[in-house]
Amino acid sequence: MANHKSALKRIRRNEEVRVRNKYQHKTMRNALKKLRLEEDKTAALAQLPSLVSMIDKLAKRNIIHSNKASNLKSKLAKQVASL
Repeated sequence: MANHKSALKRIRRNEEVRVRNKYQHKTMRNALKKLRLEEDKTAALAQLPSLVSMIDKLAKRNIIHSNKASNLKSKLAKQVASL
């Protein structure tokens, strides 16, 4: 167990951040799944900018790796263009 007041606070803070990161990551994965299953091109084109923005924010905050973000955005753009 932690011996310092600051270490106890760090433990609490890490848990809060972990839960928030997990929520944001899961939200992105659900939106990704929804877009991948989309059949209508206009609906997919409407969803794409918000999903790209979400992916960029996660990469900026180091929740996902920047290369993974680039790969996801590239594959999504390719898929939407092929609809």
